Amino acid sequence: MISSRRLSLRSRTVVHGVQTSIRSTYRELLQTRPLNLSAVEGSVEPPLDERTLPAYFSQETLAKHSTRPALVCRQERPRAHAGPPSRNMGIQTHLAWDFEEFDRHIKALARGLLEMGVNPGDRVAVIMGNNSSYAMLQWACASIGAILVTINPAYRINELIETLNAVGVKHLVCVPRIRSSAYLDMLSKAAPGLPNSRPGEICDPRLPELRNLIVVDNKDEFRTEVDRLDIKSAVDWREIMAWRDDSQEEKRRRLLESSLKKDDVINLQFTSGTTGSPKAVSLTHHNLLNNGISVGRCMNLTNADILCNVPPLFHCFGLVLGNLAAWTHGACIVYPSPLFDPSAIVDAVIQERCTALHGVPTHFLGVLSEVDRRRSEGERVDLRHLRTGIAAGSSIPIDLMRRLIEKMNLRQLTNAYGMTETSPVSFQTVTDDPVHKRVETVGRVQPHVKAKVVDSNGDVVPVNTPGQLIVSGYLLQKGYWKDEAQTSAVMQREADGTVWMHTGDEAIMDEEGYLRIVGRIKDIIIRGGENLFPVQIENALTSHPGIREAAAIAVPDQRYGEVVGAWIVREPGTAVSQAEVRRAVADTMNPQ
Repeated sequence: MISSRRLSLRSRTVVHGVQTSIRSTYRELLQTRPLNLSAVEGSVEPPLDERTLPAYFSQETLAKHSTRPALVCRQERPRAHAGPPSRNMGIQTHLAWDFEEFDRHIKALARGLLEMGVNPGDRVAVIMGNNSSYAMLQWACASIGAILVTINPAYRINELIETLNAVGVKHLVCVPRIRSSAYLDMLSKAAPGLPNSRPGEICDPRLPELRNLIVVDNKDEFRTEVDRLDIKSAVDWREIMAWRDDSQEEKRRRLLESSLKKDDVINLQFTSGTTGSPKAVSLTHHNLLNNGISVGRCMNLTNADILCNVPPLFHCFGLVLGNLAAWTHGACIVYPSPLFDPSAIVDAVIQERCTALHGVPTHFLGVLSEVDRRRSEGERVDLRHLRTGIAAGSSIPIDLMRRLIEKMNLRQLTNAYGMTETSPVSFQTVTDDPVHKRVETVGRVQPHVKAKVVDSNGDVVPVNTPGQLIVSGYLLQKGYWKDEAQTSAVMQREADGTVWMHTGDEAIMDEEGYLRIVGRIKDIIIRGGENLFPVQIENALTSHPGIREAAAIAVPDQRYGEVVGAWIVREPGTAVSQAEVRRAVADTMNPQ
């Protein structure tokens, strides 16, 4: 087992420019050498991994854990992708693969992609919920040098077309529909060239780069709809799987895999970043592999762990903190359902004996409600196998973190901070951090990462002083796709050559290096010249037993310039008065 304590043994940690060889934990070092300024450098041990994703998968994950469980998709049938019979780990009800079976499917897909004309550097976009096809694409594209473009399924048609064209997507993989979004219907109406083109020869002025459309409907759930639309350019996912491993495509696949470089871009993820307009973040093998490894170490993941991965895979949370953090340590990933479903999540955690659970606050609130409902109805909800996971994605109310630890046995739950542009995690708590640190902070800086909190002049601020967080290291994106202006606006090189990512987040670092994110710089509420941080106000509000969620906002005011307003979601069956709301804030922070 790789423990969090192992992360910092014999490391060389720089505090205010002083290198110190240590044999104690990072926490112990910081306790004996308190910071004065808000600037830290992470451990340089263990060293960064210099391999590509497929090389690591083959040489580490597959070589050491081939017969261990890799992927469980509880709402997919065992032979979802057709092809030769699969052991499916002896399970008859749903898809369940060990790493050897996972690898067999990844390689069959990689060969199929090559056969249909996918080349290194091609952008392959995906619009799906969490499923095995998505997981296979993550590795198959990386193994042949194609770039996976992860698309938010909530996009409407104009957003979708704009996004596909922004990065020149040549191949689109999608499900027929998700909830009310009927992608095939929308695309065929918006781009009339799709229904009448031949496979591989799509020609439509609204999507000038697109050539291939692959439809994933492995349960034939939407067969009637697909047949009705009669999109001649569409290819069924199962038809592109190339199972023979003695083909020319297999030789080419091996050749391409051996030619990959660690700094090749393999993933484009869209983000509003620090400025609001969507941009494509360019991430490499080196970015993603090492971030996944570091995140998994903070949770003490091993091949005995089973992670229920709830966040969507189009987001870095599901793709990196979930998939890569688990698979780089030989742990198993469970997808309870393609989309968020609290009942399916609780069933998966119980029946698969999950040891870890990921989610954003909304996910965890839904799961807690489902657990409370079942227990109130007399059901025995066995969560004893749970121990860890990550609560992240947006500001985590302190009260929610405590409830997760107490009610769901997530006694080693970690908190993390990051952004898509930093692969994404730069700060994270570890499992043996004190509970109050795991609840109230996002932890300390990750290994091989530099971070500092600066004022508006770029000067490092003293500890316990708010300022903008900036970070540097291996985790920085290669840049926004074909957008030098936006890239240079947020990634700035200092005189010593170090490039710093300006996060736009307001943060406070304490003497031990633990970080609190207190809001976006642009979201700070300035009341009569006093800076008020929305996150702190929201934490005060959600500490009230009748308040489930809260969002603090600035409201224009003639006297003070701005005052605080708040949107509140009550706990079911409760009533909260305006006076109680005001008291909840006044009792825990400055009454103003």
